[in-house]
This record gives sequence, C-alpha cells and structure tokens, in this order.
Amino acid sequence: MTANLASVAYVGAAILFILSLGGLSHPETARRGNLYGVIGMTIAVLATVFGPRVTAAGLPYIVGALLVGGAVGLYAAKKVQMTQMPELVALMHSLVGLAACLVGFASYVDTSIAYQGAEKTIHEVEIYIGILIGAVTFSGSIIAFGKLSGKIGGKPLLLPARHWLNLAGLLAVIWFGVLFVQAHDVTAGMTPLIVMTVIALLFGIHMVMAIGGADMPVVVSMLNSYSGWAAAATGFMLSNDLLIVTGALVGSSGAILSYIMCRAMNRSFISVIAGGFGTGGGAAPAAAGGGAQPQGEVTAVSAVETAELLRGAKNVVIVPGYGMAVAQAQHTVYEITKLLRERGVNVRFAIHPVAGRMPGHMNVLLAEAKVPYDIVFEMDEINDDFPATDVTMVIGANDIVNPAAQDDPTSPIAGMPVLEVWRSKISLVMKRSMASGYAGVDNPLFFKENNRMLFGDAKKMLDEVLVALKS
Repeated sequence: MTANLASVAYVGAAILFILSLGGLSHPETARRGNLYGVIGMTIAVLATVFGPRVTAAGLPYIVGALLVGGAVGLYAAKKVQMTQMPELVALMHSLVGLAACLVGFASYVDTSIAYQGAEKTIHEVEIYIGILIGAVTFSGSIIAFGKLSGKIGGKPLLLPARHWLNLAGLLAVIWFGVLFVQAHDVTAGMTPLIVMTVIALLFGIHMVMAIGGADMPVVVSMLNSYSGWAAAATGFMLSNDLLIVTGALVGSSGAILSYIMCRAMNRSFISVIAGGFGTGGGAAPAAAGGGAQPQGEVTAVSAVETAELLRGAKNVVIVPGYGMAVAQAQHTVYEITKLLRERGVNVRFAIHPVAGRMPGHMNVLLAEAKVPYDIVFEMDEINDDFPATDVTMVIGANDIVNPAAQDDPTSPIAGMPVLEVWRSKISLVMKRSMASGYAGVDNPLFFKENNRMLFGDAKKMLDEVLVALKS
C-alpha cells in the first residue's frame, strides 16, 4: 500500500470514528455507532499493517500480536458479565496507558539519533509528555479496576498534606523534564525519564486512591479522557496522523463526559480529583458533620404486597441501580414491565447520570434486556413527574435517591441532584439490607411514611413479584 493510499484510508477511518461517536450518543443509534467504530478500526489497522512503514520482515510479528490480542478481546467479550463491564473498561484504559509508555521508551531508544536541533527537542518533549500521561493513566486505571471490582475498598485514602505532595511531584516532573531535554545521549536521558515515570505512576495511584466510591463514574470517564490523550501523544511520537486524531477525539469526548458527570453531581472536577466523597463498608464518613441521623420506623412489604401495589397503579416509575446489575435482575424487570404495560399501566424508567459504576451503565443493562428506549428517561426529564406517579420502584439504588442531598446541608452529598422519588404517592425500595450506599451516607427515604421496603436479593424478589402479578 502506497503512502497516499494509506493516508486516504486514515481519513476514511477518522470520519468513521466521528460518526461512531455521534451514533453512541443515543441508545437507538448506539449499535450503528459501534459498527462504524469497528469498520473504522479495521480500516486503520489494515492501512497500518500493509502501509509503507511496515517491512516484510516485521509483518509476521505484527500478525502474531494481532491474533493474540484479538483472541484475548474475543474471550473477554464472551466471558465478562455486564456487571463487570466497568472494571473491564478501566482495565482497557490501563492497557492504553501502558502502550503509550512502552512506545515512548522504544521511540526514545530507536529514533533519538535521527533528530537534531529543534526537531530533537520537540520529539523528546513529545516522548516525555506521552510517557507522563501514559504512566498516570496506567497506574490510575489499575487502582480504578481494583476499586470497581471490590479488590480495593471504596474509602478515599487522604494522605496528610496530599496537595503539597502533588505539587512537589509536579515540580519534580518539570525539573527532570529539563534534565531529559538537555541530555546529550540516550544513556544520560534515560535516568530522568525513568524517575519521571516512577513519579507519574505514584501520582496515578495517589490520585485515584483519594477518590471515594461514589465518584467512581467520574473517574471512569476521566481515565477515558486520559487514555485518549495518551494515544494522541503516541501519535505525535510515531508521526501517525490517525492516532493523533483518534486520541484527540477520545480525549476531548472523555473530558466533556467528565464535565457532564460532575455537573450532574453538582461537583467541580477539581474537587473530585482533590478527594471525592464516598466510603467503603457502609460506614458514615467523618465529613458527615453534625447532621441528624434518620429516625423512624421502616415499613417492610412482601413480594405479594408489592405486586398488589403495582397492580393497582396507573403510573409506575422504575429507578434501577447497581444492585439490579449485581443481581442480574434486568431481564425480570423487563418481564414485569411488559406485563404491566399489557394491562394498561404507564411504566417508565428514570436514570440518574451516575447510576451504576460507569457512565451509561444502567442504559446498557436495560438495552440488553430489550427495554424500549422510548420509556427510558434521564433525571432532568422525569423529576417533575414524580408527584403524579402512583408507585416508584427503586431497585438497588441508594445515594441517587437520597433526600439528604437536598435537606441536609452537612451531608457529604449536599447539593447533588437526585431523583426525587419521595414525592411519589408510594416509593418502594428494594435492597438487601439497610446499609448505606457508596457515599456511606444514611438514607432518610427509608423512614418516610409513604415509603415501603422490600428486602432481599433483587432477582429473587422480582421473580416472586412477577409470579404474583401473573396469578
């Protein structure tokens, strides 16, 4: 393949990637957007493999690597459950960061003698920044994977003088960057490059460890942005236009998504990075202040009573949360929804922007269960409809329906927009226990007079509800 033909293929792939992002912006066009992305990536890989920069001697190694990587990807796609998708995404981000680091070191060793003067300085700055972003992305994504998979607790690790530590790390990175650019040969430049990489790895660990479990959806989108910028930096190192364009697309879209997520939580991006709210183990965080603990009696109901409430309702709203994902209850939820709609009940779904453990997590689960797109609504679209709702059924959600966000200014989630399910005629919460959510904050919703609690595994309880509705 000639250089001109490879360039044309890259342009076509870039256009397909843009169309892919456009398609992924809505559930109804997501499959088409995904297909565009697959076709674009196929074209990009083929144009690179058969392009003028790959020699015949190196082709077998590249094909072998493609087969191994493709096999791993296919295995992951087949075996990974939808509930494990957030940690899989974090793991994929770590691989992008690792690739950027390895390409950076290889590029420095392999091409440093090919540049002189200003070109040499520019190339080395590209390498330095690429490895810096890649190392932060790699270590941060590994910690995110540990938190999302439950291998690391959700409680934020807030070290003393952590902001000063971050500042010291930044100054050290700048200092070693100067030494790296001034180095006269590869051997002299390798030491500051390795030291910077270690600092960047430690910064990535410290940054994500300081973020609480309730902020993990923002972390996923943030790391997505970092992985994009790491890919763009790799493109500069390799003088690959498509990598630059693709990385910029991913980086900018991830940054925009992070902003949207922070706005949905009424939090600034800087405050999330500085140390988010959220604790592990259901313990209330010290930041909770002197707010009064929720008090009162909890009204528990059975699956049969739940079915009676749904049968007598005209308008029902279902609020899915991570508990639904863990219990793999989305298919039963769809069966209940279909049955109620056949009987003339107006059933809709309310999705909070940070429900689950990654952006769009609940939308993906509902789409997998074939829930119609036109009855799935975002928080801003449905919040005003709760007073006219007969029954709102909350399945495994907690912080996103917590009235303390509005009523308790001392709460760690104060000011966070939430789904106002307590304004319904009856709110019904399905949970295994009274434990708090990711933010470690007690929920006064459980004690309200119009609230009912259905305790137990969501899948088991919903199966019983479905049986009772059919009988």
